[in-house]
Amino acid sequence: MDLKQARERINELTQKINHHDYLYYVRAQPEISDYDYDMLMKELFSLEKEFPELKAPSSPTQRVGGQVTKRFPSVKHKYPMLSLDNTYSKEELADFDKRVSKGLQEDYEYICELKFDGVAIGITYENGELSRAVTRGDGVQGDEVTTNVKTIRSLPLKVENNQLPLQFEVRGEIYMPHRSFLNLNEEKQKKEESPFANPRNAAAGSLKLQDSALVAKRNLDCFVFGLLSEEIFFASHWESLEAAKKWGFKVNSMTRKCKNMDEVFAFIESCDKKRKELPFDIDGVVIKVNSYRQQEKLGYTSKFPRWAISYKFKAERAATYLEDVVYQVGRTGAVTPVAVLKPVHVAGSTVKRASLYNADKMNELNLHYQDLVFVEKGGDIIPKIVGVDEDQRKEGAKKVGFARECPECGSGLERKEGEAVHYCTNTDHCPPQLQGKIEHFISRRAMNIESLGEGRIRLLIDNHRIENIADLYDLKFDDLIGLEKTFTDPLTQKTRKVSFREKTVQNILEAIENSRKVPFERVLYAIGIRHLGETTAKKLAAHFENIDNLANASFEDLIAVNDVGEKMAQSILDYFENPKNREILERLKKAGLNFAKEKTEEESKSQELQDKTLVVSGVFTKYSRDEIKGLIESHGGKVTGSVSSNTDYLVAGENMGPKKRKQAEDLNVTIISEEDLEKMLAG
Repeated sequence: MDLKQARERINELTQKINHHDYLYYVRAQPEISDYDYDMLMKELFSLEKEFPELKAPSSPTQRVGGQVTKRFPSVKHKYPMLSLDNTYSKEELADFDKRVSKGLQEDYEYICELKFDGVAIGITYENGELSRAVTRGDGVQGDEVTTNVKTIRSLPLKVENNQLPLQFEVRGEIYMPHRSFLNLNEEKQKKEESPFANPRNAAAGSLKLQDSALVAKRNLDCFVFGLLSEEIFFASHWESLEAAKKWGFKVNSMTRKCKNMDEVFAFIESCDKKRKELPFDIDGVVIKVNSYRQQEKLGYTSKFPRWAISYKFKAERAATYLEDVVYQVGRTGAVTPVAVLKPVHVAGSTVKRASLYNADKMNELNLHYQDLVFVEKGGDIIPKIVGVDEDQRKEGAKKVGFARECPECGSGLERKEGEAVHYCTNTDHCPPQLQGKIEHFISRRAMNIESLGEGRIRLLIDNHRIENIADLYDLKFDDLIGLEKTFTDPLTQKTRKVSFREKTVQNILEAIENSRKVPFERVLYAIGIRHLGETTAKKLAAHFENIDNLANASFEDLIAVNDVGEKMAQSILDYFENPKNREILERLKKAGLNFAKEKTEEESKSQELQDKTLVVSGVFTKYSRDEIKGLIESHGGKVTGSVSSNTDYLVAGENMGPKKRKQAEDLNVTIISEEDLEKMLAG
């Protein structure tokens, strides 16, 4: 067989195998026997071995894995993977519907989907071929797991359709079917390995295996529930799901279109009854407004879309005995009571501990030692005590009281007015507070100092190498090399050894050096002001521009900033009034950290498009579509994906979709060219 004949036969085999994969893994309607399928695959393997130059990245042979991935790099999502607001209450779901109705004041409908209990994934296709797969991560960036995702046979490696956009992304949930989960745990038990607690953990662990051949054997699967692209002009979520089906993706057949909340409630009841019969895990139902135009109109809060919500099924409950109460101390000094329980199986895993939150919660439960308590998992994840069977209480049982001093350093506790939490007063020297502050400081979304984990920080503290976050920037190679210690968990009695080898030390010092380049808003978040989160840190950095302006701000100056309330404002004032915090900040300044917001070229541009909303569509001559969007935003404008009554301009390029043009014309939206936009920006 010559090269031309081999190419033709490989193409023929690829098409046949892809067709049979779709029938078997997506439609569950196989047409050929396993033997015949194996023969097709065997022939393709043989030809690709003989003609390696003809082996394509989208070949079906890639699904068996074999590639080894040493690292899973972090990748920023092109479209942020937002989380959804959730509820366990039908009353709150009805309130959500009222908000939608008030926001739209027109007819609307919902799409109801199963809430799969797996790993959220974003998968990008370019020119029809699977090019990248990224986990949700923190919603802004996640881990690239492309090689492992290619082993999932229900996902097409190449999509054949003449209506495809050049680039698009599907959103879905990777899960492990029950049968695969049981088989995997049987294998682990045979090897005397610890079994996975539940299918979700198994799926997440499988996606991070370095050897993709092992991933292929785990038989992961994926349901697609979203389609994103700048070139797709569907009017609704339902239309995009129908398109995803036609393109060969696996969309769950239980997805429903509902005209009102009565139909939504009926769907939820039906799913709740059926969920134990399904071959995979679900933990609720997702409800979305169908129309993309209406989604755009409803918009977003700082955390969630206003057009979607997830209804979560009530958690599984179990009864067990309260054996003790211990206390954990966090980085802010917050003291949290934790119930030590007689081990009990709840929602797929063994529970030994449950949070009691605070003293008020303990009093509300009226806990006594050896009480029979009821345990649930909040969202099927976090164990909590939801009740006590007082009829089973032993005579003379001692009531559980809250701690009077810090369990770690013995210092006194205080509870500030208006707060439910008790705090350790030894803010500078209490070991868990010190460790927690440093862990927060080095975290990925703060200073991103890799290679320093919980155990290594503890080792540095125990060896008096660091006593605060500023000490990190004084560390030298000789301070770290050779340090080691074995730690024992007091509750589980499990031990682990932590040590500093040469390569580890080099990586840590390099990461510390790189952290000097972190922008001001992340440094502000990293220093650990109580109540100050990422979003508000960005707003404060933008408003005050440098740390000195913020440090000298009054209470009135602070609460004038959007999202800064009285509690947060007072917390910021308290932080800067502490001389030790001021001293640490001065040391961090000398270490070269960024304590002023850099004025970027974009920020120095005009505000010609202030308060204007634009839609960009088509192909352009001078700029890419992303460059045009950046240009608009740098001049104060807002870019959205769909035309609505709120759109001021549609920037039209070549090959623009006729549907968007018609929408703009129907709504009297001004259509401008690339040249028109340049003239506007030039004033």
